[in-house]
Amino acid sequence: MGRRRNSGRNVNGILLLDKPAGISSNHALQRVKSLYHASKAGHTGSLDPLATGVLPICLGEATKFSQFLLDSDKRYVSTFILGVATDTGDSDGEVLDVKDASNITEGQVELAIEGFKGDIKQVPSMYSALKHNGQPLHRLARKGITIDREPRDITVFQYQVLDFRSGSKAELDVEVHVSKGTYVRSLAEDLGAIIGCGAHVGSLRRHLAGPFNDSQCVTLEDLSRLRENDPSNLDGLLKPMDIAVADFMAVELSSNVSEYFQLGQAVMSNQAFRNGQEGDIVRVFRQDGSFLGIGEVTRDGQVAPKRLVVGVT
Repeated sequence: MGRRRNSGRNVNGILLLDKPAGISSNHALQRVKSLYHASKAGHTGSLDPLATGVLPICLGEATKFSQFLLDSDKRYVSTFILGVATDTGDSDGEVLDVKDASNITEGQVELAIEGFKGDIKQVPSMYSALKHNGQPLHRLARKGITIDREPRDITVFQYQVLDFRSGSKAELDVEVHVSKGTYVRSLAEDLGAIIGCGAHVGSLRRHLAGPFNDSQCVTLEDLSRLRENDPSNLDGLLKPMDIAVADFMAVELSSNVSEYFQLGQAVMSNQAFRNGQEGDIVRVFRQDGSFLGIGEVTRDGQVAPKRLVVGVT
């Protein structure tokens, strides 16, 4: 039997979705893919079902550059509930333990938070999308299976208390700016452990993911309203795919040279030769402004193709 052909439109670009609470990132992705009637789509970093905020979704050829958004820093605002520990580390989980947090002060919290700033190690949550032997940890956790997880190096650039409301179930509003691979639920659980009363995430919003912030996002309701009967009505909302690699130097190739690059051959670039170093990743454009993909600068100043855009003029 031959391979089944993908159905859908050949649409390329990045949509900045404001993910609603109550659905998974994959559910949101499938909704967007359906609304665009796109043949190919992928998201760039999962948000828990209770979380809202910036979820960049790559369509078509843009999926080739999603890893660069996965690797970017993130900024969140979250409310931690002190005095209640859950199995998932958030309010969607089953309560494991309850302790009176009435004696906890904002000063204690501020002091404890200092230990989580900078370069630290964090043990990923069992209720995460990380995989063990091909199975997501959260799926194993829901079967009652616990896997040993190695601590991972992360960076907490900012960890700021926005508000503190005392009580038997004290509430703590925080803003955190963190590196890739950081789990906010683990920050909450670890803080609760240090303070001695337990804690979990009550709410979570991603305000920033790489170069994108939530003021740039659209909702699923926006998309449904604007689509009407024609998915192409939504194409104007897409960001250009090269925005995912906007931090890299740009080089331009003439029409003739770009043809060789698109065939997978390393080509000479005066810009890369003068300004680049061996191993640098660069964005590659044709002189007419068309994005061709990314390349790697070689020792002799050439640009070798690394990921190419296909079928886009």
